Amino acid sequence: MYAILKNNAMDTSKTSFMSIYADIILDHYENPRNQKKLSNPTKSIKVDNPLCGDKIHMEVKVEKGKITEISFNSQGCAISTAGASILSEYVLGKTVEKLIDMSTDDVLGLLNIQLSPNRIKCALLGWEGLVKLINN
Repeated sequence: MYAILKNNAMDTSKTSFMSIYADIILDHYENPRNQKKLSNPTKSIKVDNPLCGDKIHMEVKVEKGKITEISFNSQGCAISTAGASILSEYVLGKTVEKLIDMSTDDVLGLLNIQLSPNRIKCALLGWEGLVKLINN
């Protein structure tokens, strides 16, 4: 009986933990950070996911090798919008050199939620745009 109670307690804890991150995703979807247009971007790009129709237009201002401003506008699902919003907060102030070393696992770690294989492309759409921006 103790094992059953202990496992149920752990499941409740895990559910609460996952709920917190789902709430963060929802907040970034409803209130995206850095969703604006920059006045004088250094670079800009448009990326899309033809499988689901998500689209992101991203702009950055890079000064002395550092992202000093970032913005995006998106048309898409909660995961792609929230992913771009969370990513935009993370990369602000970081050097391009540091961002080049990030992996897709690092980016997915910022979201910290379980995603189905179909949703991973949505979550990484903002990252796809940023990689193209910093590599061109």
